[in-house]
Amino acid sequence: MAAADTEPSYLTRTAFVSRTVFVKNEQRSNPWIVLAVVLAAEIMDLLDATVIAIAGPSVRADLGGGTAFLQWLSAGYTLAFAVGLVTGGRLGDIFGRRPMFLAGAAGFTLMSLLCAVAPGPAWLVAFRVLQGLCGAVLIPQGLGLIKAAFPPEKLGAAFAAFGPVMGLSAVCGPILAGVLVDADLFGTGWRMIFLINLPVGLAALAGAALVLPRAAERAPGLRLDLPGTALLGGALLLLVFPLVQGRELGWPWWCWAAMAASGPGLWLFRRYEQRRARTGLSPLVEPSLLAKRRFNAGLVVGLIFFAGLVGLSLTISVYLQLGLGYSPLRAGLTQAPWAFGTALGAIAAHGLSTRLGGRKVLVGGTGVIALGAAGMLVTLAATGGPASPWPLLPALLVLGVGMGASMSPYFDIVLAAVDDHEVGSASGTLTAAQQVGAAIGVAVLGTAFFSWAGPGLTAAFERVLWLELGLLALAGALCFLLPARAREESTAGAHEATVAAVAG
Repeated sequence: MAAADTEPSYLTRTAFVSRTVFVKNEQRSNPWIVLAVVLAAEIMDLLDATVIAIAGPSVRADLGGGTAFLQWLSAGYTLAFAVGLVTGGRLGDIFGRRPMFLAGAAGFTLMSLLCAVAPGPAWLVAFRVLQGLCGAVLIPQGLGLIKAAFPPEKLGAAFAAFGPVMGLSAVCGPILAGVLVDADLFGTGWRMIFLINLPVGLAALAGAALVLPRAAERAPGLRLDLPGTALLGGALLLLVFPLVQGRELGWPWWCWAAMAASGPGLWLFRRYEQRRARTGLSPLVEPSLLAKRRFNAGLVVGLIFFAGLVGLSLTISVYLQLGLGYSPLRAGLTQAPWAFGTALGAIAAHGLSTRLGGRKVLVGGTGVIALGAAGMLVTLAATGGPASPWPLLPALLVLGVGMGASMSPYFDIVLAAVDDHEVGSASGTLTAAQQVGAAIGVAVLGTAFFSWAGPGLTAAFERVLWLELGLLALAGALCFLLPARAREESTAGAHEATVAAVAG
């Protein structure tokens, strides 16, 4: 008997998901507590992705290993996380977002403990890879849980908190790492950067078990698309692995060949997904998402935006330590105004988005980031490399304000174009685009910085800032492909979901 005869058709399952989520939206409870639980998981992930850059030398001094070990401490996590995100989002559709959130949080917390007690370099890298896979199951559920917990008119307020917490966590990671490593609490040294996840992870688990809705979120008959998972994972691996390892290996020919092959790999994945949906089988990524111009534009904007921000963050950390001779703790504390500015920008962005529309705030925030980068250029030109961090602080504060103002409306605008049955695929795809963008930013800006370091690190950093300004200009221009106001789009999406449910 054909598969289409033994399970509900793909369109029937789609209508079921729309009906289920639409009914659940009328029975929300404690949405702000749900948001707090999701944010706790986001904080764990983002801190874990950023602290290792500062703590890496201390880890190597304790456990041994070569430069490749330092690279893989970050690369192993990034690769596993990026490759597994889309599949993790789809698992939420199949088994429910609450069970997958609980499983991902438990696995992430356990892997953090194992990283903290790792006896050698190989063990630590292996646990980091498993930690990345657990994060790929955990993180995509968050956006879907928020979208299901809040009514459309309050989603803007929810994402106003979501964006800046991500930004603050990313910026505060190096600061926290410097403090924990230097403090050597209870003689733990670098191991405390992983142990700090335990109370956060246990709190997220307890909160999730108590407040996340238990109602069924999955459609009957959905199955994981294993061939699609292999195709997408392979295509992303071909792209992300050379980006992460290329500079360390001197960019051999196979790095360029692998990146070139990732494009045809993604094309094959798209064709396979379309054919699978036509035959009545559940795809890994909802085909309707690939047809939404505004969602796809949001993916491109996010890829470029996060490439610039993450690449710049890494370059600033390296410049402060290698160019200005700062200790890890001093380098982290120098970036504190960036974190403070992120909070200020996020607070201002929420009110401005309501009055002006999210797109204007997103474009304006990108412009403020560019203003901060230009301020750093002026500072470097005036000082030739400042003798103290004080001249850099105003520009870093402006960078943070722009970052907070940009991230707050970004998620709201992009997810406003997503219907309820697409949330799992959209969350995984959106987060995967951010991770790929981050890998591109680290590879491009990091490679440029070290390639231009011949005349001096200050001159190289100035050139990186010009490159950053170019990326910001491109991201700002592409923002005009997004809707002016998110709520108009979300209202239309809710209406379409309702019609689909009734028709079903």
